[in-house]
Amino acid sequence: MLLTEVSEEVREALDARRPVVALESTIIAHGLPRPRNLAVAVELEGLVRSGGAVPATIAVLDGRVRIGLGPEGLERVATDEGLRKLGRRDLAPALAAGTGGATTVSATAFLAARAGIRVFATGGLGGVHRDWAHVQDESADLRVLAETAITVVCAGVKSVLDVPATLQRLETLGVGVVGYGTDRFPGFYLTSSGEPVEWTVHSPGEVAGVIRAREALGGPPSALVVAHPVPESEQLDPELHDRVLGEALDACRERGIVGQAVTPFLLDFLTRRTGGASLAANVAAVRGNVRLAAAVAAELRAGP
Repeated sequence: MLLTEVSEEVREALDARRPVVALESTIIAHGLPRPRNLAVAVELEGLVRSGGAVPATIAVLDGRVRIGLGPEGLERVATDEGLRKLGRRDLAPALAAGTGGATTVSATAFLAARAGIRVFATGGLGGVHRDWAHVQDESADLRVLAETAITVVCAGVKSVLDVPATLQRLETLGVGVVGYGTDRFPGFYLTSSGEPVEWTVHSPGEVAGVIRAREALGGPPSALVVAHPVPESEQLDPELHDRVLGEALDACRERGIVGQAVTPFLLDFLTRRTGGASLAANVAAVRGNVRLAAAVAAELRAGP
């Protein structure tokens, strides 16, 4: 049974050891409004190319994993309202059913590493949810990153989550975290969450050096998180963020929203109550992460 289809461009780049950057598809299908989502998807692939790497947007279409979508695949992900959101646990049922879906961080990281891709760019990671002591809700992203040898360039974790608890969990799981040009962990929409990071790197070459050192050390596979903050000039106003997030959390509790529905509800609430400013900060963060990921992938190719 053929379960995975790697595009010719991506396959040739991997075989020739040229730089490749994986991109998730959930942000296209579920994270951005139509028709802006397609324009952003095309833009992100263009940023990877301008950085000297090959983009590999990943999704599941017609019961097959697609690594590298091409224009038709991107348009389908952006316009098909029936696509499901697929984490790693959902991949096998989706493939067996012959259905389609957009891949989350956990599914994209797993599939990218399986294909031999070393660098993955996304917006923000999932993590430990607020009120974890009561609901014990934790994103599958964390466990997958603990078991997957890939470098993830992101703007931290989504600010609606419990950031200190998530950082503690990443430490417990052995997932490496470095701040890019910062000693503070980014806050997704915000330049800083206020939480410290123990290691800081200042260039794509330094990130590549950490990756090579990790690979040389060997041992059980785990991810490296490169926490890259959105520029202050493009972040969501911190006071607006805190006020609206507080309102969103209150609304979530009042409506009894739990489980997987919590994060989408909170993010949608933020988008609506900030007049789209949170969405603009999200897109700005992803753009920066994609540029950095392409530069890191190029450095890995150029180095020993």
